[in-house]
Amino acid sequence: MPASSEAAAGKGKLRVYIPATVPMLRELVAEREIRAINDTAFAVTPALREAYASGDDEELAEVAMIEAGRAALRLLAQEREAALLADETAADSDEDGGDYSAPVYRRAVIAADVTGATLRPDLDDAVVRLSAAVTYKQIASVHVDLADAEPAIAKAVDVIDAADIGDEDAEFVLGDAEDHQLAWYAAQELPFLLDLL
Repeated sequence: MPASSEAAAGKGKLRVYIPATVPMLRELVAEREIRAINDTAFAVTPALREAYASGDDEELAEVAMIEAGRAALRLLAQEREAALLADETAADSDEDGGDYSAPVYRRAVIAADVTGATLRPDLDDAVVRLSAAVTYKQIASVHVDLADAEPAIAKAVDVIDAADIGDEDAEFVLGDAEDHQLAWYAAQELPFLLDLL
């Protein structure tokens, strides 16, 4: 769905791409809604259109989804850090240590149609701020890495911060991860997908 200034101002629906992880998808299924981290999502915005003057709506939506996928890598890095910290805390308190559980190294992006999103070109061309949680019925589709992407995604999680500041080697690793296309799932397929993970 094309973005517009009217849609971003809350006068119409805007297709947004919300970065997520597998635990966030499980929460979505259980709670029937999801609140984006910091209410941040990505969309085809006027600033994105200006930055990619030659792209059509489909190509620009792909750019917004790639940005959401990168943000999902950052969420995976946070999940891994939290799991490591919890394991260290358990070990320090004489509880059973060594129970570290690595995250499922799969990016997830939720495509949803929302109203009331605010443009945030100060953060990046495709960034929007959501005004509320996204309900299950607003979800158009869910996009998740396949199993064969996991090794590349794990490596990308290691270098996402370095890639953000322009490290060429890190950008190469990130590119390898982004070469893996996210698989498309209808919202009603999500519970079945999660049963397989």
